[in-house]
Amino acid sequence: MARKRYLKKTPLTEARELFLRRIDPSSLESEAVRVDEALHRITSEPVFARISSPHYHAAAMDGICVRAEDTFGATEFAPKRLRRASPDVATGGSFGYVDTGNALPLWANAVIMIEKVRQIDDGTVEICESVAPWHHVRLVGEDVVATELLLPRSHRLRPYDLGALLAAGHTTVQVKARPTVAILPTGDELIEPGDEATPGAVIEFNSSVLAAFVREWGGEPVRLRRVGDDPALLRAALRQALEQNHIVAIIAGSSAGERDFTAEVIAQEGELLVHGIDVMPGKPAALGVVNGKPVLGIPGYPVSAVVIAREILHAVVERLLGSAPQSRPTARALVPKKIPSQLGMEEFVRVTLGRVGSNLIAVPLARGAGVITTMVRADGFLRIPSLVEGINAGDEVEVELLRPAEEIENTILCTGSHDLAIGVLEDQLKLRHPELKIAATNVGSLGGLLALQRGETHIAGSHLLDPDTGAYNIPDIKRVIPGTPVVLVHLAQREQGLLVRQGNPKRISGLEHLAQREVVFVNRQPGSGTRVLLDYRLKQLGIDPGSIRGYEREEFTHMAVAVAIASGLADVGLAIRAAANALALEFIPVGAEQYDLLFLRPFFESERGRRLMEIIRSQEFKNALRALGGYETGSAGEILYKQ
Repeated sequence: MARKRYLKKTPLTEARELFLRRIDPSSLESEAVRVDEALHRITSEPVFARISSPHYHAAAMDGICVRAEDTFGATEFAPKRLRRASPDVATGGSFGYVDTGNALPLWANAVIMIEKVRQIDDGTVEICESVAPWHHVRLVGEDVVATELLLPRSHRLRPYDLGALLAAGHTTVQVKARPTVAILPTGDELIEPGDEATPGAVIEFNSSVLAAFVREWGGEPVRLRRVGDDPALLRAALRQALEQNHIVAIIAGSSAGERDFTAEVIAQEGELLVHGIDVMPGKPAALGVVNGKPVLGIPGYPVSAVVIAREILHAVVERLLGSAPQSRPTARALVPKKIPSQLGMEEFVRVTLGRVGSNLIAVPLARGAGVITTMVRADGFLRIPSLVEGINAGDEVEVELLRPAEEIENTILCTGSHDLAIGVLEDQLKLRHPELKIAATNVGSLGGLLALQRGETHIAGSHLLDPDTGAYNIPDIKRVIPGTPVVLVHLAQREQGLLVRQGNPKRISGLEHLAQREVVFVNRQPGSGTRVLLDYRLKQLGIDPGSIRGYEREEFTHMAVAVAIASGLADVGLAIRAAANALALEFIPVGAEQYDLLFLRPFFESERGRRLMEIIRSQEFKNALRALGGYETGSAGEILYKQ
């Protein structure tokens, strides 16, 4: 079967506007709901006050109610006495006791605070100042007058709006019905969460992510059973979904593969408006109208699905609800390294954010469309316009925030060597200080030192071995970043060794076996402490790195090395024992090494730095790290060097 081609890639803004023009907001019904259940709903018509608020003259203070004219002439030097009014009638010079909110009797027109009243006896009080008419009185209609406009149509109801509705005599309110969004996953390869994940099977979670978004936006998600790669089945499912829902979102099948039928089915059943959008990730999206209702073909890669949902599906829901698009918070940030981008494609780059000194730093995350965990870690989206080839290191950019700004201000950036200890450290930090977060970027020990020098991180994990002295970290700190104010703190001694599959099928017992032609190795990236250790040991053994199959294959974390071995991509790799334990691999010890944290000194001396040091020195952290296996933590928190 011939491969399909995109009809025409359309810029994101143009695609969204073209799609929204075909959506009729009046097609969405309205409904009456109880006011106390209407939070965040959208009013479908203007709301007018049924009664005035307040609907009577009310005391605004605790005190006594009086006729203002009876108080005229009262001073501190010439006080006036008032007699308590009878229940039925009041004569001149009368008063009555009132509490805040009480209705004033018909004869009264002012309130005097109880603090300014002197009690003479049970029926007599003395006042020392005069008051004007309606002093400390909430008049009828002070808040709103009956028949006055209370709320306009297309208004998103907030907590205080509910109070105003109730005060104005409403117990129900007419709102737009929640637009129902049918979410239809497609693909023969899909399995339900919890099913056995055999090779080739893909756990279907996109529909859950989209459903959560739809609820957040005020819609009602309807998750449908998956449909296999069969155009007839997809047509039938689409028709049924359209009968009962306002919007249909078809997940996957919108790309250009031979088993991608979504765009074709939309075109057959209605009108295909867009197939292919100039955005990355999210390019394969398809947009159409069938039976007057919007149908979206959403890419199957999870980050692509998120981008298209946030940029287009959200706008469709808002359009049907008749609500104004909600602005998304942004912040200006510095980019620490060059980010290339494809010309002609608007790109959404996921970034973590943290403030180092006065600068907000945006550190890019992995850019793969299938890496859903980057959305978990991301603090924002950096948009690179389609006519820009990339962002240069040091450029200031605008970032769309995915987390509240105060959370980002409490983020501790950790850049450098990967170790599972950083995850344990963040968990222990969260137990005591839930407002704090550690965002780790794995660029190797040397990369961490350079990031500190450039003011792009707060701490850096490092285990750089100096071949000449056998010492860790301090020689490289002095040589590479001599003028940077830093504090070196010991975190743990850890075991490095060779990881192999259970049973050790290649009978590897040491580094000397890496040069055997039948052995496939997986390496760490240049600049990582593990790579430095490997090259140091190979030189000691007289082994030429060029003789090792796979020496050029590089991973950025210990866990990535372990995965490569567990999945059969390699036979052996050098990593920490904890990574072997995590994936049930065998571990052949090579030696112990020192893993330290290097603090930027201003951060070390800050409140967050002090809190982090408390955690590192705590017994709870040491115990949790030792439990992973391969760590010795007796000296954790010891300051090794300052400059």
